[in-house]
Amino acid sequence: MIVLGIETSCDETSVALVDDAGSVLGELVYSQTVHSRYGGVVPELASRHHIRKLYPMTRDLLESAGVSYDKIGAVAVTAGPGLPGSLLVGTTFAKGFAYPGQKPIIAVNHLEGHIFAAKLACPGFEPPFLALLVSGGHTDIVMVRRWGEYEVLGSTRDDACGEAFDKVAKILGLPYPGGPQIQKCAEGGDPQFINFPRAMLKSGDFDFSFSGLKTAVLNLVYRMGEDDVRRHLADICASFQEAVVDTLVGKLRAAVSHCSTDRVAIVGGVAANRRLRQVASQQGWKLCIPPIKYCTDNATVIALAGAFHLRRGEKTPYDFMINPAWRLSEKLET
Repeated sequence: MIVLGIETSCDETSVALVDDAGSVLGELVYSQTVHSRYGGVVPELASRHHIRKLYPMTRDLLESAGVSYDKIGAVAVTAGPGLPGSLLVGTTFAKGFAYPGQKPIIAVNHLEGHIFAAKLACPGFEPPFLALLVSGGHTDIVMVRRWGEYEVLGSTRDDACGEAFDKVAKILGLPYPGGPQIQKCAEGGDPQFINFPRAMLKSGDFDFSFSGLKTAVLNLVYRMGEDDVRRHLADICASFQEAVVDTLVGKLRAAVSHCSTDRVAIVGGVAANRRLRQVASQQGWKLCIPPIKYCTDNATVIALAGAFHLRRGEKTPYDFMINPAWRLSEKLET
């Protein structure tokens, strides 16, 4: 069976085809660039671009893969968490695509899709394992006991990790998206230039907080002044990045000890950060970090997760609703 995956949770429009064996038959991703002029994602613009791109991308995907409508066995689509308008575009399109052929629909949690990137990228990497899920909207440590069975051990109490990158980049006058810009700017900088706070490392739990780190950067910028900030921009970026990585790896190290496992996957958009990959690889863990194209939002992992649930006999009623705040440990209400 071939599964069509659809991902429109934020500002990436993506479609993909995956077969029963987990082989990727085709995938397309359109990254919206319009948001860069506003310094962040504008939900209304994101929705409009999904509307414009989703149909022609699906048509082009089927044509390039040589797959006809009749050969599509099911549709997997992100139903949350994410931007409400963006989710509505994707799920409405999925329902319209599936209904004429009465094809099954599987509503997929966007976060579960990120976790399935480990299955795609690291064959043989099977549960149980710990997943550090770091993205623009989420920072979670998840115990993956089995595929489809997740326990969230800790989450951010305020800003997500990727959100902190974006906000700090804006404070420093760097373009959006902030993660790649700070990583690039940090090259050659001194990570010990400023000892930024590593919040909650001794809190005794697995939760995160990045709002204080963001505020520390803002206060530093005010104290230093524009000229000194410009002169030491690489050092500030390197110091900020080091504080984030230390916090993520420190919390993950505690979770590894608590759960008595050395199997770790790092997934989500921030998993593309080179410094995070470098430090994580030095911990002696059995580590899986997907290629960058499967760290960022994509429909391939949504299709894989959907195919998994379909094999278990799970289908979603056509009248399901999106859930912009859908928790990984919850079932989607229908």
